[in-house]
Amino acid sequence: MKSLIILSAIVLSAFGYRAQTDPLPIGSPIPKAELKMKDVSGKLVSLSDVKTGNGLLVMFSCNTCPYVAKNQARTRAIAGFAIQKNVGVIVLNSNEGSRNNEDSYKAMQQYAYAQQYNWAYSVDSNHELADAFGASRTPEVYLFDGNGKLVYRGAIDDSPADESKIKRQHLKEAINEMLSGADISVKESRSVGCSIKRKG
Repeated sequence: MKSLIILSAIVLSAFGYRAQTDPLPIGSPIPKAELKMKDVSGKLVSLSDVKTGNGLLVMFSCNTCPYVAKNQARTRAIAGFAIQKNVGVIVLNSNEGSRNNEDSYKAMQQYAYAQQYNWAYSVDSNHELADAFGASRTPEVYLFDGNGKLVYRGAIDDSPADESKIKRQHLKEAINEMLSGADISVKESRSVGCSIKRKG
């Protein structure tokens, strides 16, 4: 009987975790938009603080993932492009499992400075936003329009592992289509990267 109870708890836990990480459906409003997070600037920011009338780009990232490193130049380029188009940009570090070492707040500050981040880079404590978004990888992006509705999620482009093989810049195209009022031709793509290090 005891083993059955333990097994049931494990199964429920697994299903609960799965439900927690189901991807946010296209058309969804911004989850937990008012949640305040500590930014590398020392300020507390929320997604609603960063969002503009043109929209919001949310990227789940970290300091150490090899795929983040491979996409870092692209991250700077697309974030700069979004800001140029007056779309708010925030990068979130949800790696609570590594918060005491490589993804500590101090390490995030150093990383943001080294990478010349010109936008918010904030601590997603207890991976609360990652869970709400259903984010599972770094890097992984979510684009919301001016009304706060999700219009695109997934990868920056169609070749996360090899920049030389890019055929389509999914996120850039989505930003352009969103701002022109056109339907987003590719609304979802598969993000490739490291798993978000959630607490056990």
